[in-house]
Amino acid sequence: MFQRVIGICLFVVIAAANAATAQEVKKITMGYPSLAFTQSHIWVAKEQGLFRKYGLDVDPIFLRGGQVATQALAAGEPPIVNVGTVIQANLTGYNLVLVASMENKFYQLVFVRPGISSLEQLKGKRLGISGFGSITHYAAQILLKHLNLEPNKDVALIAAGPDAERLGAMNAGKLDASFFNLSTAPIARKLGFIDLLQIADLGVEVQGNGLATSRAYLKSNRDTVKSAMKGYLEAIHFIHANKPESQKVFAKYMRTNDPEVLESSYQNYVKTIPRKPSFTPKGIQFILDMLAPQMPQAKTAKSEQFFDASLMNEFEKEGFFVEMAKRYPAK
Repeated sequence: MFQRVIGICLFVVIAAANAATAQEVKKITMGYPSLAFTQSHIWVAKEQGLFRKYGLDVDPIFLRGGQVATQALAAGEPPIVNVGTVIQANLTGYNLVLVASMENKFYQLVFVRPGISSLEQLKGKRLGISGFGSITHYAAQILLKHLNLEPNKDVALIAAGPDAERLGAMNAGKLDASFFNLSTAPIARKLGFIDLLQIADLGVEVQGNGLATSRAYLKSNRDTVKSAMKGYLEAIHFIHANKPESQKVFAKYMRTNDPEVLESSYQNYVKTIPRKPSFTPKGIQFILDMLAPQMPQAKTAKSEQFFDASLMNEFEKEGFFVEMAKRYPAK
């Protein structure tokens, strides 16, 4: 009888402990706008249990392009999105903010259909972007400015959805050119399309992908955002240090087992994604300058209003990046 009572007590204690642990894990959604490796910190943090390690059960949501992702973030669901296109929404009153910044260049490649041999031949052609207000839209503006061509006058900008849909549109002859990320590039080449330029080669510093939320959500759920950032940032270090495991996750979320795509994605990841993110006020200012002709409020906006570095500063003081460097040493 005594042993039975002890057993029951132990069962109750263990059950209570498990229930408490379950209660401590908070469920949230987190959005991402493309199936490129630049979104893989979210995938890896989910699959490797890094979000859960910091008390979160994250459900990654694919949002089909930067414009859709930004609109969803502005509506508050998901409350956190891996996206860089928050500036325009912020200027129209949504008060979105970057809490981490992963890119200060656009690495999209300009692909054209056979028969086009130079960028100058884009005049009078149809250039595909994922959507207006997306990174590919900004990339198009950078490209056309470089070529002294005017959008929708010299070159028609066509909003044609994510990479896969733009590939299909080019294959069907509905687009003459488009931008593809470094994960999609091997597929585009196999289809016979020709890459003429990488936007990063133009030397323009811009604000690219980063982890974004609203200032209201950050204020009322700061611990949640901090936990999400920890999982997100640890995933970056994990990817740099664990190629095979990372490529398995890439394959799952990018929906491909093409070894060339997976190898290209991984190699470009370690080349372009920093272990320690930093904001780019200069890059934000460049976007503001591009928006100014259509949005007068961009002329008086300050770069600092679009990002909040307080959590990154906390991580620095707490030794988080030092710990990550020890846990995932550079190879």
